[in-house]
Amino acid sequence: MFAEFERFDAVGLADLVRHKQVTEREVMEAALARIGRYNPAVNAIVHMMSDTAERCLAAGLPDGPLRGVPFLLKDLNVLYDGAPTSNGSRLFRSFVADHDSHITERHRAAGLLIIGKTNTPEFGLSGTTEPVLHGPTRNPWNTALSSGGSSGGAAAAVACRMLPAAHATDGGGSIRIPASACGLFGLKPTRGRNPAGPDVGEGLSGMGTGHIVSISVRDSAAFLDATSGPAPGDPYATPPPARPYACEVGTDPGRLRIAASAAAPGGVPVHPECARAVAEAARLCAELGHEVEEAAPPFDLGAALESVQVIWAANVCVQVTNRYRALGRPVDGSDLERVTWALVQEGGRRDAAAYAAAVQRMHRIGRQFATFFATYDVSISPTLAMPPWPLGALDMMSESLEGYLTALFNRIPFTAQYNMTGQPAATVPLHWTADGVPVGVQFAARFGDEATLLRLAAQLEQAKPWAQRLPPLVGA
Repeated sequence: MFAEFERFDAVGLADLVRHKQVTEREVMEAALARIGRYNPAVNAIVHMMSDTAERCLAAGLPDGPLRGVPFLLKDLNVLYDGAPTSNGSRLFRSFVADHDSHITERHRAAGLLIIGKTNTPEFGLSGTTEPVLHGPTRNPWNTALSSGGSSGGAAAAVACRMLPAAHATDGGGSIRIPASACGLFGLKPTRGRNPAGPDVGEGLSGMGTGHIVSISVRDSAAFLDATSGPAPGDPYATPPPARPYACEVGTDPGRLRIAASAAAPGGVPVHPECARAVAEAARLCAELGHEVEEAAPPFDLGAALESVQVIWAANVCVQVTNRYRALGRPVDGSDLERVTWALVQEGGRRDAAAYAAAVQRMHRIGRQFATFFATYDVSISPTLAMPPWPLGALDMMSESLEGYLTALFNRIPFTAQYNMTGQPAATVPLHWTADGVPVGVQFAARFGDEATLLRLAAQLEQAKPWAQRLPPLVGA
């Protein structure tokens, strides 16, 4: 058995396989052993694909840059031919894909060995991962707490070192929220950087995108090199990188002009630990030679949330209605959680003008942020307004949609703006509370400029390493 598995990130594991220091099977078996040990405690993985992985090993993995690295897909709108995709919903519990998503094709071409799918809230609509279908995912740092959402299963799996990186998606913070809650690096790429097809051209009207959560910055760069770039028919043209993202890791970012603020839009209260995390990050950036000043981009939280609610409702309504139609059943909400059903009903009530106005407001915010980022290279804020919260604090079986959304955005007022503007944003695990719970710090850059984020994040990782800091569940 490959006992040192947890010490390596994905790039490190791929190097070991490439130089024949370990075999692909030894790496897979080490990951499966850790899944068997830790998954019962956290419920991160809801569908195992061991038989599929065995067939891929027998057929021979593609000789890609990440060949032999075990990997997990998020169980949300990302298809693997022959595998179920439940979207965290009882409505999709019987759905089995008959083709791969483009991102899955690129993962497989990179040589990744996909061994399972991770838990997610119903349709990714929550900042916590507690679906009725699969049950809650627990935070490895404290199993009474949420792992975040909607990529909570992915983040819990990586935090437990079941593997070093896992697929994640982000339509309002769903990469950054769980990465912050679980002490990981999580980059949301620029809109259109990774493909969403072939079934859709975009996620959540351009708010959604996909990538990974990881224990290292260089893994995030390597995966982005393996998966980014347009697919035929994609609706967006994202500025191509000047060179491979892997080359940015370790490159001096130069003297950056950084805006830092712990104040939340809309006057949402911010927990002292989250404010402290930003202050420490700003101080570290200044010590590294960057110019840091107090500032934040202008953001009307109320107008933004109105747009988010309309866009989420419209998109969920279409997906749910199409599924009921495919099943030959009336759209009655009987297989949905209450918040989801309320959004479906709202999506059916809203008119086309409301949807167009929501998209226009979103684009207007993008232009406002572009003006701000003409002055600043990077903006720093808390990732979340509070440390990881107890399981049950966000309940998608709530009778009140408005009450649920208020509770949600009181926890995540900092993330959705970068889904609306399409800019890259990352959470960096730079702070832990006195009782050992991680608190991430969010860094955002100009549209298309993942390179600056990766350079700065790698510099921070070198100055204040986090990868060898393990949750009590793993250290026990």
